[in-house]
Amino acid sequence: HLRNARQQLRQYNAMLENTVQERTKELSITRDVSIHALVTLLEKRHIESSNHAKRTQWIMKTLCEHLSNKEAFQNIFTETYIKELFDTAPLHDIGKVGIPDCILLKPGALDYNEFEIMKNHAAFGVEALQFGNVDNLTVSFIKTAIEIAGTHHEKYDGTGYPYQLKGQEIPLPGRLMAVIDVYDAIISQRVYKPPYEHETALQFLQQEKGKSFDPFIVDSFLEIEKIVKVISSTFKPL
Repeated sequence: HLRNARQQLRQYNAMLENTVQERTKELSITRDVSIHALVTLLEKRHIESSNHAKRTQWIMKTLCEHLSNKEAFQNIFTETYIKELFDTAPLHDIGKVGIPDCILLKPGALDYNEFEIMKNHAAFGVEALQFGNVDNLTVSFIKTAIEIAGTHHEKYDGTGYPYQLKGQEIPLPGRLMAVIDVYDAIISQRVYKPPYEHETALQFLQQEKGKSFDPFIVDSFLEIEKIVKVISSTFKPL
């Protein structure tokens, strides 16, 4: 009887483990489809250039893997955390859906009032990712997504928005996305500007090192700039 009970327990545990794996896979697919749908809607409205999400995702992954070889970050950029940053990167500008088209699609520079409205998209992104009474910050994936959406326009010298954070006060995901997003914005065509060369983007990052961007992250980005250029060429705007 004891042997049979043990055998039944093993079978039950195996069945339970399979069920958990299936449910986890289903949740992961549902999450990825939802993110893809939201980002596709942004691109369909011409808010972002096509393939912007893919470029920023793969640049994020490449940069994080490069940083994982640095002594200061080798215990931070685990395989799990890198995947989390890869998966959440497309959500950085999700708050732009709350900005009027007359501002988002304006074919020229924004005036002061328009830019003040545009700046709200970072806070809108945070609001969109927070849900109900659940403590979202206990869920690592949501915490990272909120940090990317809410702080990728903060500047290293404290002059960014929406929180005017400075230096290491800015969460790491925000500091990473700040560099990646600006690079891709420069090389991409937008409604308000033509695309510029890869070298022009690198020059701007270098100029803004220590002002807009974390110096260490900029230096690391420049170390992999050839790979970044290949990624940008692979996922060209459609």
